[in-house]
Amino acid sequence: MSAIREVKQRLDIMELVSEYVSLQKSGRSHKGLCPFHSEKHPSFFVFTEQQTWHCFGACGTGGDIFSFVMKKEGVEFGEALRLLAERAGVALSPPQASDKAADEEKEKLFQINEAAAEYYHHLLMNAKAGQAARDYLAGRGVMPETIKEFRLGFSPDAWETVKSYLLEKGYSEKELLEAGLVIERDEGGSYDRFRNRLIFPICDVRGRITGFGARALDDSLPKYINSPQTPVFDKSSGLYGIDRARSAIRKRNAVIIVEGYTDVLAAHQHGWQNVVGSMGTALTEKQVAAVRGLTGRITLALDADLAGEEATLRGRAILSHSDAEAEVIVLPSGKDPDEVIRENAGLWAKLVEQPMPILDFVFQSVTSKVDITRAKDKSLAVQKLLPSLLEIRDPAQRYHYAEKLARAVKIKVPDVQAALEKLRAESKRRRPARATEQTRLARRLVSSPLEEYCLALLLQYPELRSAAQELSPEHFECTENREVFDRWQHYSGMAELESGFDASLQEHLYSLVGKTFPPAIRDSEGARQRDLADCILRLQERSFRKSETEKQTILEVERERGGTSSELSKLEEQGIHSGQRLQEVFIKKGRKLWNQ
Repeated sequence: MSAIREVKQRLDIMELVSEYVSLQKSGRSHKGLCPFHSEKHPSFFVFTEQQTWHCFGACGTGGDIFSFVMKKEGVEFGEALRLLAERAGVALSPPQASDKAADEEKEKLFQINEAAAEYYHHLLMNAKAGQAARDYLAGRGVMPETIKEFRLGFSPDAWETVKSYLLEKGYSEKELLEAGLVIERDEGGSYDRFRNRLIFPICDVRGRITGFGARALDDSLPKYINSPQTPVFDKSSGLYGIDRARSAIRKRNAVIIVEGYTDVLAAHQHGWQNVVGSMGTALTEKQVAAVRGLTGRITLALDADLAGEEATLRGRAILSHSDAEAEVIVLPSGKDPDEVIRENAGLWAKLVEQPMPILDFVFQSVTSKVDITRAKDKSLAVQKLLPSLLEIRDPAQRYHYAEKLARAVKIKVPDVQAALEKLRAESKRRRPARATEQTRLARRLVSSPLEEYCLALLLQYPELRSAAQELSPEHFECTENREVFDRWQHYSGMAELESGFDASLQEHLYSLVGKTFPPAIRDSEGARQRDLADCILRLQERSFRKSETEKQTILEVERERGGTSSELSKLEEQGIHSGQRLQEVFIKKGRKLWNQ
């Protein structure tokens, strides 16, 4: 039996959720105030028979024990599995020797970074040479409490100060090189990477120091430098302040992304704890993924002078995730968030309250700079905006913006759609081939045969991707299957799929890829198409049936307790909606049987 299955069997969702939420008996279920958003009347239900939970309020989400812990603790599936396995007394399979060695290497790098951060902080707070750094921070309005909270530091204008300290602590020169704290000399030996700089420790969401950002305190160039790529530090995936912002992001269900380190410090110091920094890079998909588990509402704070291009570049990373909402705060010309917050906190608050949808802003920025009476300018505007349209996954939104582009440059919508299809075809041709041969492991027990059969079809036969448009993560009740499907939606190759997966999920992925189909399925694309269509209809039917049953149960409970007419009407409307969707599935199934 797999560890995932064993954990599910040993733990009761009622006992788990009760530690976070005060639950009351409500018919055959239990209810309480949702732990994921503020509300006065309970809309959060736990269904003990199905071992599931669902919020019928603002969240509108649900799942099993894994999804609850992931959402509540803001962790990935692997970490949720470890937490629940420990609680259930289930021993997880030990990592392979190579994995164990890699984990030990990473742990050593975290320890070295921690030691370096402590020393840098000590020098900032106590060393005479750190006065210039302290004066700089005071001039930027950074308070002593903020300095301590973010553990800011100072690196002296010397070649081997930090190196000598860490060597005395027992770390080897090779380890310091691997951590990126020293640079190797051509003639042998090494020297400190950061010299005469203000140091910003960069942490992951769990608060572990992965690397450092450093600002020059003289005229040295570049003004800012970062740790190099290491096994624990990747600038393209990190967000400065994410460890401090995590709770506030979840509480407000929103994140504001700024660019610089001091922008983050100023925001947090003035009460905006849901602010993180992209560390001077255009926002990447990895960075979006880092906050996507905490919120789907992302706001970018951009300088007006560069906002158009920046919004375009950064917005594409967000638009590639269909469940992420992107907005833009346009700052006064020449001002960064740090200056706006310090000089006029009221203005900052107003800007935060009145952001503009990112695509609307990009359209406005591009079309305002072209002369639509000139064919060349029209073509230029279309060329600039089409890549952003291509990243929109939702068909309705994509069509909306195709219409918007057509109106803006006074051309026909079909012409925009034709150009979009041409761009999509070109991007597919340029996409590099991915290796799909992987080691395949078998799993003895499945948790949902229907879900896993559907996933196996999609994973083994890439040509079915276009036929799965009606599927969504919500159709997969098992979190492990939902995680695989969600990643499959965003990545096209097996190498991308498995990278970043926890070992237990990799095993699950390999079992799906290794599933054997009968010859009729292997040899006939038509048979595969029919099988997938049947899977989708069955998953949809199951989902709508479950939704309808849950809502009818809650409706009965609300009637018994004398719920208000508005509450009852809302629940009845939701039940009617589910019934209508279920009827649509029945009609599709009837047509399918008739055509056979």
